[in-house]
Amino acid sequence: MRSLSYIALAACICTSAGATEFSDTEAKVIDPYQVKFLKRQVDQNMSIGRAIKSIASHYPQDVVAIVEVALETYPDYYQEIIHSAISAQPSSTKEIVELAIAKNVSSCPAIVKLAISAEPSYVDFVVQAAANATPDELNEIVRVAVLTEPNSADSIVQTLSRQHPNKLVDIMTTALNTVPYVGEYVVDALLAIFPGQADNVVTTAIKESAAQREQILRILETAQDAGVADDRIRQYGLDAGFSDEELAGVLNDK
Repeated sequence: MRSLSYIALAACICTSAGATEFSDTEAKVIDPYQVKFLKRQVDQNMSIGRAIKSIASHYPQDVVAIVEVALETYPDYYQEIIHSAISAQPSSTKEIVELAIAKNVSSCPAIVKLAISAEPSYVDFVVQAAANATPDELNEIVRVAVLTEPNSADSIVQTLSRQHPNKLVDIMTTALNTVPYVGEYVVDALLAIFPGQADNVVTTAIKESAAQREQILRILETAQDAGVADDRIRQYGLDAGFSDEELAGVLNDK
């Protein structure tokens, strides 16, 4: 399968006489022949989104390169470009997100929401790329990601906590403030990779679920299943305002 670079080279050979219409500065920034190629595809498909999908289906290895050309050529259509590219070529999600953030086409959280909406199953790649690019926006990345794809909240928290272990409590707090009902799943995911952080994980989850007593009991059960000792489970429960009688069901459930 020919790549876009091959097409660009062929176009250069065939039309070298007209190449002077592009300045050296422009050539360094963006390949004018790829611009021509993209514009022809847009004309044929009557839409930048359909053009991106068509190109991605024929030249999947070049989708990131053509997205860069598209964002430079049609910046006002960045949402359609990103959504179409990720939908057509999900395996390039991380690179497309990194490119969109680098080009500052929108705010990082907005790009995160757009990318997750395009392909929810690649949410971990999206948040990883976003957090690497803009670590100062970590909490907002967490908030937007779990709000956009709440069913993956545990995976999002796990991925970002691996990446930023010193921000574990902040990541948990933001996630559970946004979608409180996922507390037990977040606890399970985090204890799997941070068993030595049980105190931080469980106490943070309980604190953020303080208004939901049934949820706290499920968190305690999850922590017990993950291997946290019964005496610690009991203490977490007592500190949360439960009586020994109320905790008996949890402690005797094994």
